[in-house]
Amino acid sequence: QVQLVESGGGLVQPGGSLRLSCAASGSILRIYTMAWYRQAPGGQRDLVAFITSGGSTNYADSVKGRFTISRDYAKTTAYLQMNSLNPEDTAVYYCNSKISTRWDIPPEDYWGQGTQVTVSS
Repeated sequence: QVQLVESGGGLVQPGGSLRLSCAASGSILRIYTMAWYRQAPGGQRDLVAFITSGGSTNYADSVKGRFTISRDYAKTTAYLQMNSLNPEDTAVYYCNSKISTRWDIPPEDYWGQGTQVTVSS
């Protein structure tokens, strides 16, 4: 069993910052990519940022220069530092990771439960 547990969401004023965390645990052989997605009310789930096991990163155009994705040394926890937040960033943020639990099957996608981020004055 693999679990992804997110934390760090909440209510913040426009221009403020939040830091999300995603901790992976369980029967993990290897973690490949870790990513953050978000879904606004009535919208689809969109990729915000991802980071590979080698540390390469990629961002959605809407968050470039404001958000930073990183991983800890053990590479089991991913972070999303969000600065200069605006109301359009309001959404449920989901952690996603491609993880191997057995050597004889391909890595699979796992999702966290989501954490609400609300940007409002």
